Amino acid sequence: MLGEAALNLPFQSDATGKLMLRLTVGVLMLFHGIHKVINPDSLEFISRQLVGIDLPQVLAYGVYLGEIVAPLMVIFGIFSRLGGLVIFGNMIFAIVLAHRNQFFSLTDHGGLTLELQLFFLLTGLAVFLLGSGRIAIKPD
Repeated sequence: MLGEAALNLPFQSDATGKLMLRLTVGVLMLFHGIHKVINPDSLEFISRQLVGIDLPQVLAYGVYLGEIVAPLMVIFGIFSRLGGLVIFGNMIFAIVLAHRNQFFSLTDHGGLTLELQLFFLLTGLAVFLLGSGRIAIKPD
């Protein structure tokens, strides 16, 4: 059995863990935002979904905040808590608009159909709760 001292590696720290969390959620979410910039038709789908629940179509542009601006804030550590909160809110909208019929469904492999959406929802919340750590442009 390894003692606690054996696990105390030079790069092991609270700040490094927070950086890894920020980079993971930020980079992975940013790919979704880049996809929406390259394929603007996806905005039409979001607009239709918003209209379907009596919300204004203009809210569809919020996806750029939640999937481009907020991930960049989180990645670089600039107002990371706010960026994490925006990602969290973005995912609430995504789940309600596009995935509400999948709440209790499983994939063919037994996982939750909403695993990816829940990952982004909860890691955005984790960044909000934990902050950026020291390894950030503007630590919070």
